[in-house]
Amino acid sequence: MIVTTELLFEHAYGNYAVGAYNINNLEQVMGLFRGNVDSKAPFILQLSKGARGYTDTRILEAMIRGAEEVFPEAIFAVHLDHGDEETCYDCIDSGFYSSVMIDASAEEFDENIAITKRVVDAAHAKGVVVEAELGKLGGVEEHVSVDEADAKLTDPKQVEEFVRRSGCDSLACAIGTSHGAYKFTGSQGLHFDVIEEIARLLPGFPMVMHGSSSVPQDEVQRINAAGGQMAGAKGVDEAQISKASKMGVTKVNIDTDGRLVWCRVHRESFIDTPENFDLRPAGKIFMAEYAKYIMHKNEVLGSAGQLDGVRALIDQKAA
Repeated sequence: MIVTTELLFEHAYGNYAVGAYNINNLEQVMGLFRGNVDSKAPFILQLSKGARGYTDTRILEAMIRGAEEVFPEAIFAVHLDHGDEETCYDCIDSGFYSSVMIDASAEEFDENIAITKRVVDAAHAKGVVVEAELGKLGGVEEHVSVDEADAKLTDPKQVEEFVRRSGCDSLACAIGTSHGAYKFTGSQGLHFDVIEEIARLLPGFPMVMHGSSSVPQDEVQRINAAGGQMAGAKGVDEAQISKASKMGVTKVNIDTDGRLVWCRVHRESFIDTPENFDLRPAGKIFMAEYAKYIMHKNEVLGSAGQLDGVRALIDQKAA
């Protein structure tokens, strides 16, 4: 069942965070649904602009619709990740997405608000909810590239005005994370003081944490042992993610970790079975391994076991 992120956030706020996982192909779709259903977790399925253009967005949408039939117990939102204004409008008009993110964070404050407000007006007219971004995360993720020197934490003093004037439904905040597999070089971590101040100024308003992959070191080591070159890759400590999930961070974006699982499975497969030329054996391993990773991450976020509570909220609203 496809629902809005707004409903998921209402159930989660202050108690747990909903995992928002980027997908690009069939194997990711199947592993994602299996992992969330097995851990009884609501989730957010994210499609980036790059994922929509990888083959054709209609093919991705058809796979998601198929998975919805295969896993009828699943409750999830379909979300556009890091959309520009044109892509947001395309997703809103499609009738398939329940949520879009407009990323105008590269613009000045007033222009960010103006762009976000236009998208919000178009989205709300069709029952779609909107995530916006204030502040700048460093790192690289597909078409989003921000030098660390230009990264900027969200200023809590600007948040209330931004939300009030733009009308956005949730806010991606720059709180110390960055995109990609090389988030930290030392002992850096999340800025909990920023999270706490935003929650104080806007109680109950959902915060989103981008760049939240933990970059598991066992995955990195196995990739490198199988010929990879990922020296120094480091992500967000899972204990910090768990803490943030109880402070008003209700959506946690995870993309890089899924790519690491894919990379590890296929690198090891090429070494272990050099005679194989069939894509399916490695694909089956990946689907199982990705599902296992999703289940683990849902435990970290606190979303595991929350599915019945979300379903009860849906029934309550329908009554």
